Amino acid sequence: MAENETDDLNQGIPAPEGHSDVIETDYEIGQDNIETNVGPFGFDFHNPVFLISGLTVIAFVFYTLVLPDQAGAAFSAMFSFVTKGFDWFFIGAANIFVIFCLLLIVTPVGKVRLGGVDATPDYGYIGWFAMLFAAGMGIGLMFYGVSEPMTHFSTSLGGTTVGENGVRTDWAPLGGAEGNQAEAIRLGMAATIFHWGLHPWAIYAVVALALALFSYNKGLPLSIRSAFYPILGERVWGWWGHIIDVLAVFATLFGLATSLGLGATQASAGLNELFGIPRGSVTEVVLITAITAIALVSVIRGLDGGVKVLSEINMGLATILLVFTLLVGATAAVLTGFIDYLGAYFQYLPALSNPVGREDVNFMQGWTSFYWAWWISWSPFVGMFIARVSRGRTVREFIICVLLIPSLVCVLWMTVFGGTAIQQVVQDGYTAAQDAELSLQLFKMLDVLPLAGITSLVGIILVIVFFVTSSDSGSLVIDTITAGGKVDAPVSQRVFWCIFEGAVAMVLLLSAGGLGSLQSMVISTGLPFTVVLLVMCYAIWRGLVSERKSLHAAAAE
Repeated sequence: MAENETDDLNQGIPAPEGHSDVIETDYEIGQDNIETNVGPFGFDFHNPVFLISGLTVIAFVFYTLVLPDQAGAAFSAMFSFVTKGFDWFFIGAANIFVIFCLLLIVTPVGKVRLGGVDATPDYGYIGWFAMLFAAGMGIGLMFYGVSEPMTHFSTSLGGTTVGENGVRTDWAPLGGAEGNQAEAIRLGMAATIFHWGLHPWAIYAVVALALALFSYNKGLPLSIRSAFYPILGERVWGWWGHIIDVLAVFATLFGLATSLGLGATQASAGLNELFGIPRGSVTEVVLITAITAIALVSVIRGLDGGVKVLSEINMGLATILLVFTLLVGATAAVLTGFIDYLGAYFQYLPALSNPVGREDVNFMQGWTSFYWAWWISWSPFVGMFIARVSRGRTVREFIICVLLIPSLVCVLWMTVFGGTAIQQVVQDGYTAAQDAELSLQLFKMLDVLPLAGITSLVGIILVIVFFVTSSDSGSLVIDTITAGGKVDAPVSQRVFWCIFEGAVAMVLLLSAGGLGSLQSMVISTGLPFTVVLLVMCYAIWRGLVSERKSLHAAAAE
């Protein structure tokens, strides 16, 4: 096939540069799409993925609005059923993803280059890293950077508690370290790093690698279903593929809505703390509306003019806040703690990642299971976004940069912010951050540091801009999936999904369950998509092996 023909076929996805083991298929990207105009707005969406996804989410939102109490009870029951019944499955699957990614680094398939042997990276390291990091964890790090280390430290220090009926009711990781302050700090930080280190980034890396490999090297659409071609063959373009892509849309939409809900809650709390603006659902709805409007501008500007610029601004602000907090806080304790906490992480990693026979059930189900389901629900969104900006990297370079470097940055972030807050309790007896609700703990920690008003304002701006980049890149990803893998669908389509995401987040925040409703939907969509990711690992391995064999055969000719 000629290069210009391949470009036409791929609808905006570059053809492989140099030799690559392209899959021969009669399927053309967009062949099942419906192209239409609604007034001046153009649409080019995949039938039936777009319609099933959109109508199902609309029906769900309608149910939540009409029967809020019934919906709240159903969400609560759903959350309990999945976290308690499938905690072992989430934890075991996440372990597999980490092991699989580490194997790719050290095996020969790591030499395969995404986009063909002659492909060159589309973005430099700084821009690339800024985009994948901002899309992957921005709001979560701002929300949990102080609160999670502080929570695990407090529960670890308190140790095991038992209710009246003799059942353990504590949330301490691994039973805690009752009365041992130094070890409670180490265990609390190890548990935090466990939730923000190798495991979540391995989940993202699996999806991103699958999408990049089968799109840039194999010539298939940039869609989740393409990764299953080695298993399903041409059937992947039928209902099996439709189901996979619909699941990806659900997971992405509700995972993103949860993060938007967290961001709105924290921004509202920060504005109240700093400027006295009343907190509550009205402020949160106004925030989501305003931020969605800003995201629309970014969507219209596109990947380079929107997400990339905002991501680099965010990384700059985050770095300034990180360095400032490190320098004016408990600098010596935090710097020495970085190595100590890493050591604690590896010390406790086997026990924390054990999926069976645990006594710390509340911690395992309420923290770890929820986190893994949240990361998995975000994986289509973050994975596709990372794939979009990672063409030209070798698999080894890709895994190292997507898995190891962000994990280290997360360790540093949690060490600086969480470690500073803990030292305020241990050294100074300052407990305001410890006693505050989760959304306020960052601001309470900053409150006793110099320039508290300025740093708190920077924190609010960071939450908002992370909010915008998540909404923007999420719109881009859902649009690509529902456009059948096209990356150049009409902008009005992305605008639709951007507005739709904000609306879903607002409705679920206002429902009877509030943020709990969002978390329940994350857990529920994360469960079936975990199966998708496990099968995806097998498909990736087959795809990489075929690339290596094809390269060797071409070199021998």
